[in-house]
Amino acid sequence: MSIAEYIDHTLLKADAGKEDIERICREAAEYGFASVCVNSCWVPLVSSLLKGTGVHVCTVVGFPLGAMSSRGKADETAEAVRDGADEIDMVLNIGYLKSGMLAEAEEDIKAVRNACQGKILKVIIETCLLTDDEKRTACALAVSAGADFVKTSTGFSTGGATVHDVALMKEAVRDKGLKVKASGGIRNYKDARAMVEAGADRIGASAGIAIVREENA
Repeated sequence: MSIAEYIDHTLLKADAGKEDIERICREAAEYGFASVCVNSCWVPLVSSLLKGTGVHVCTVVGFPLGAMSSRGKADETAEAVRDGADEIDMVLNIGYLKSGMLAEAEEDIKAVRNACQGKILKVIIETCLLTDDEKRTACALAVSAGADFVKTSTGFSTGGATVHDVALMKEAVRDKGLKVKASGGIRNYKDARAMVEAGADRIGASAGIAIVREENA
């Protein structure tokens, strides 16, 4: 399987404009990436541009802090699905987790799950802010709430994906039917391949083209 098929071609910068979004959609179709991942305001445009290409439309919810209300996350999710999103990458409410408010953290995920209308749901647990035990707890919450993936990072906090975290998360969900997405700071083929070998089923990256070109070199 080509590394391109693992990659969510990602552009989440605040200053990304329409031409940037159009460019990454062309790139994703050309290189055969799994999806294009953008902020939710761009979902209608991305959905129209990727129609018929086989590339999925991915967007982020509650991004990048995860601290908005559950109703707000659910509403953002529902609108994104109406606009054409195939996949939702939501940010866990880290404050709830850190406070031991596990029921509230799980309900937050469930609110988005219910709004997904059957679309793929990935839960970003922001590993750089968690202990290993908290990472395992976050994975358990995602399992219980019905998510499809657990994801390492937003790429906007103090650190990104590590092989250690991917392996830990894979072990936590291996028998539960969930997949793992590694995201944050993956900029070359060597690092991307290491994440896959550690158990990643998806790679979130803004450097997807460079990664694929290294593989093909």
